[in-house]
Amino acid sequence: MSAESDGDDAPRALLALYDEALPAVYGYFVRRCGDRGTAEDLTSETFLAAMDAARKNAPPPISVPWLFGVARHKLADHYRRRHDRFSVPVAELPEPLDAPDDWDAELDRIVAESVLAKLPEQHRTVLALRYMDDCSVPECAELIGRTVHATEALLVRARRAFRAHYPEPEGGKS
Repeated sequence: MSAESDGDDAPRALLALYDEALPAVYGYFVRRCGDRGTAEDLTSETFLAAMDAARKNAPPPISVPWLFGVARHKLADHYRRRHDRFSVPVAELPEPLDAPDDWDAELDRIVAESVLAKLPEQHRTVLALRYMDDCSVPECAELIGRTVHATEALLVRARRAFRAHYPEPEGGKS
């Protein structure tokens, strides 16, 4: 369900989605954290951040897929905080003589993120859930509120759109 809105209606639209979205957002965190307390905290943070965004002068279109984008950011923030809190400084290790060159992989990541940014929100959401968050198709369907069949069709269209925007390698197709 999408309760797209703007202006003063955005907070109301978010409240209208709350009952439908709460179990899905909470389930998203439980599957990734394994800890109910953390999942509850992250769910709360997600909805608080969503309400802050909804109250802005130019709020985003309020929808369940948009909420999952907020949730993904909250999960990433959580892992960053946790990593920083438990990391122990160690002396820098010397680089091995035959250090792998990760530049090509980094360039591919940058290009892929750029292509994703050009896609419509529902394509970005389903591709991120499926390939970045490693959700199964049924999990993606549950999270975005579609049937499995509709989600499979959406994934086909999203992959096609991604390929259409992805630049060809130098020298043409191989």
